[in-house]
Amino acid sequence: MRLPQVKFDHLPYRTDDGSVRIGGELYGLGAEIRDPHGWVWTALGLLDGTRGVDRIVAELCAEHRTLTPDEAARLVRGLIGTGYVEDAAGTGTDLLSAAEQDRYARNQAFFRRTDLRPRENQWDAQLKLKAASVLVLGVGGTGSHAAWALAAAGVGRLHCVDPDRVEVSNLTRQVLYTEADLGRPKAEVAAERLRAVNSGIEVTHDLRTVDGRAALADLVTGHDALALCADEPDSETIRGWASEVCAETGVPWVGGGYNGPFVSVGTFTREGPCFQCVAAGEEAKLSAGPPPRLGGAGVLSASAGISGNLVAYEVIALLTGTSRLAPGYMRTVNLIAPDDQPLVRHERRPDCPNCRG
Repeated sequence: MRLPQVKFDHLPYRTDDGSVRIGGELYGLGAEIRDPHGWVWTALGLLDGTRGVDRIVAELCAEHRTLTPDEAARLVRGLIGTGYVEDAAGTGTDLLSAAEQDRYARNQAFFRRTDLRPRENQWDAQLKLKAASVLVLGVGGTGSHAAWALAAAGVGRLHCVDPDRVEVSNLTRQVLYTEADLGRPKAEVAAERLRAVNSGIEVTHDLRTVDGRAALADLVTGHDALALCADEPDSETIRGWASEVCAETGVPWVGGGYNGPFVSVGTFTREGPCFQCVAAGEEAKLSAGPPPRLGGAGVLSASAGISGNLVAYEVIALLTGTSRLAPGYMRTVNLIAPDDQPLVRHERRPDCPNCRG
């Protein structure tokens, strides 16, 4: 990092007891640092984007004579590593057009506030989205919302797969379709709408039916993530296929759905326990039977939208590296019980073929 500076969204302040708080109080992003000698406060003041690390260390030592150069260097490196600091020299504006910077300015503001990982430049997260390719399997209730959100966020390539045609009953929750589209292939219409949302990305479509692991493996190859929004042949079977295929290929996947007021999304990669391990752990824990199945008939436009947008958010977090949770979990929202939003995690099973591989 050539010219480190504290991000504007995370400007520090001192408390009455002399500690330093940085990162703000909201969203669980803040940190409190004990600073009995005032070293941290001085260092943060020097991290203003006008000096390199060596100069910051030298000026810090000049201000605090008891601080050795090695101690000062460790302190500065530690502050840079917190993620509250960015490189004023690495703006990344040369990698995006002026139109793209204007379009995605609010995205960047979001990432600046929530992303606590040191980056090569200030647009790094957005550039990762631009370079990414996502397979959206199923563009119905969950998938249409997820695909729209991914397109709007600037994912560089979306491939939408769905064999179904638009029906009148779809129009209560599937955001990409209108009455004029009745009878047309969903994937074809979805691709048209998404190109109209964002002409700067590539959108392709496919009408094939995914009827087994081999078909899914063929589709997922070459993509950076799978957004699994289909529930046929049934939600558990197709998620099992996704878990197996993505364990073999290394492609991360996010699956979401709804059953009445119950909305759920799961995030899985090779690094965490697979879907079957999490599901098996949850079923073993529940004495009253298995957890609610996704893909039920009861749904509102609002619950479908929450489902799809949760899927899109988890995909974006994976692609940009901004997730605060290690993969291998499911989280839920219960619309009629707002205080019931469990995070479900379980250990890998020793005999799981996906995780063992």
